[in-house]
Amino acid sequence: MAQEYILEAHSRKEMGKKDVKILRSEGKIPGVYYSHDSKESIPFYIETKELFNAFKSDSHLYKVEVGDKMRNVMFKDIQYHPVTDEVIHLDLYGVRMDELIQIKVPIHLIGDCLGEKEDGGKITQPLMELDIKCLPSNIPDFVELDITELRLGDSLHASDVMLADDVELASNPDSVIVSVTHGISDADLETAVLEEEGVEFEDAEGEESAEEGAEGEEKKDE
Repeated sequence: MAQEYILEAHSRKEMGKKDVKILRSEGKIPGVYYSHDSKESIPFYIETKELFNAFKSDSHLYKVEVGDKMRNVMFKDIQYHPVTDEVIHLDLYGVRMDELIQIKVPIHLIGDCLGEKEDGGKITQPLMELDIKCLPSNIPDFVELDITELRLGDSLHASDVMLADDVELASNPDSVIVSVTHGISDADLETAVLEEEGVEFEDAEGEESAEEGAEGEEKKDE
């Protein structure tokens, strides 16, 4: 279940673009705290290194001192720079420990798939995270899905994930998480390459014929 990580954040009063730019140049990330029971927002900043350590903790739930009070929070939104992928802003959302929240958690596939080992199939996983509802203290680090018995053409859906009694599914039950499809054999790959080379050869031959035709026309003119 979720482990609380104590996040060190610092309050800030400056909200202008220039102030935010200065913060980022100093290795600090601006953010805003929103409360679950209030529309009031509190600006803060966090050191880049501190945020990196928080990510490494693999926690979903954090404790942070905001407004001289320790609060339980989650990352609500993280904005990244479109070119460098650096975090440039984040929102923290205060939660109540006695109220259900909806959150995404990673899906881990376990087991050796028979459809891959014996049928020559290929495993595809279009859904990497599952939406669940639970109390903040009951957030699992991940959910598991056993793919051992999957054969070629089989699929498993969100409804097939076994969840704890205190966790409920929030994703569409019919959403496909994993399936076993026909893989591309070496023979298929070789055929595709030969066909591609054949097209290129025909194009080259066509260009050569055009050049020869042009030379023929020049000789006629002479």
